[in-house]
Amino acid sequence: MYNEELGARRFYAVNDSEDTPTVIRGSLIPDGKYLFTPRAYIESVGDTIIIHRFLTAKPVRIALSLLLIAVASFSSLSFVSNNGQRLLASSIGGDANVSVIVENPYTHEQTPLNYGVQVAMSQPNFFAETRESFIDAGKTFIEADLTTMQLRFFKDGVLNEQVTILSKGKEGSWWETPAGLYQIKSKEKNHFSTFGHVYQPWSMAFQGNFFIHGWPYYPDGTPVLEGYSGGCIRLSNEDAEKIYNLASANTPVLVYEQAQTADTFVYEPKIPDLVTPHYLIADIESSTVLAGSDLDSEASIASLVKLMTALIAADYINLDKNVSSNHPTFVQSLIPRLQGVNTVSMYSLMQLLLVESSNEAAEVIASQVGREQFIRYMNEKAVALGLDHTTFADPSGLSSDNISTVGDLLRLVQYIYNNRRFIIDLTANQNLPTAYISGQFGELENFNKIKDLDNFIGGKVGETEAAGQTSISLHKITVKGQDRILAIILLGSKQRNADVNELLSYAQARFAY
Repeated sequence: MYNEELGARRFYAVNDSEDTPTVIRGSLIPDGKYLFTPRAYIESVGDTIIIHRFLTAKPVRIALSLLLIAVASFSSLSFVSNNGQRLLASSIGGDANVSVIVENPYTHEQTPLNYGVQVAMSQPNFFAETRESFIDAGKTFIEADLTTMQLRFFKDGVLNEQVTILSKGKEGSWWETPAGLYQIKSKEKNHFSTFGHVYQPWSMAFQGNFFIHGWPYYPDGTPVLEGYSGGCIRLSNEDAEKIYNLASANTPVLVYEQAQTADTFVYEPKIPDLVTPHYLIADIESSTVLAGSDLDSEASIASLVKLMTALIAADYINLDKNVSSNHPTFVQSLIPRLQGVNTVSMYSLMQLLLVESSNEAAEVIASQVGREQFIRYMNEKAVALGLDHTTFADPSGLSSDNISTVGDLLRLVQYIYNNRRFIIDLTANQNLPTAYISGQFGELENFNKIKDLDNFIGGKVGETEAAGQTSISLHKITVKGQDRILAIILLGSKQRNADVNELLSYAQARFAY
């Protein structure tokens, strides 16, 4: 359904069990862009393996090539999907770095994809295809399967060593070990962690606060108790030493954990009539779009930026420590709380950031790694998560140059819900268990709650002159006797609460029974 006044396209719910959705069972999203669960079949043609698959809502082409440019001994295997994306694993001999290039199939513009979190690595097909491309190209790499708790070391594409993972980060906590394509950044035979104040034998750092290492122990020699790790992949000391001696700096690390089983829940659609230019209501677990405007229409997003700020903080900063506040004078918050505060806990800063949308807290958090570096991390993660229409200009959302789309924001909140759910809990102003530090500002005013809606479980709001009113909110409703989580996303709204209520009323009236 096309609305001439708004220049926006409305969409029915989509049934992702069909390769080509029908209007009766769901509606087409234009240009072949579907919110499907990835699936594939492999066809071998000579030296080329063709993978027919759907991966993301926006077709992109991904090439696994080499940072090292050389002429001799070049061989490759290409993987092509039926939406135009290509995985190309290339080898030029030696132990050169593997890099990831994202290519737009329409403009052929290529963008380097930095190592880090890859939401697609939670999908079994994509993980298996990436691993097989490394094997077929004869690459040396580490595979960490957090579902089966097995770690494997491949030398030149051949399995060399397999060991058992003893501990990983707790699911739902800020120390959850995220799936992704990483590489060994550094090695240290006995690293001392300033986070946990423990020694980590045979440590191999692969992303921010995350390591592969042996069983940690306290300075007095006492081993830590069994249980979840602080996000690291723990092995026995004997196994960690084996992997340590086999791996080298820049060795790729594929980390996989199955996010969830395929969700086959189907909605029967009808369409709301809103005047807000950018909106979306979707099931966060099945990716079914109940209704929405153009998924790829870009707009300023205001303080929705702070969700990415929280993600980067979780990746690179110890959330249980105290930090210097360095009160920023170039930003203001509706409820200023940091003036005159010299030391503040990161947990308290996260509360201020996500509950009261504190711009001061955003800048103090970013300053812990350096503001410009922090913004680079934000944009790198956007690329890693496949947010093709998203750009971050600051950690607070004040700049009009913070741009995204309702489609990208759905992917972002899906990643947070599945991998960093504690952020959702904080936006609902829930106190979380933390190892050392509690919140220090007492009762906070939650800007995110939607008035008169008791099914709100979390979300984030924003508002600037350039962006208008923006919102991401998650709501639990019952459909066919099942609890479902719906994400409602608004950009450029003039009546945020009314729009959320109308969209939710639409969903409840048509689907909730």
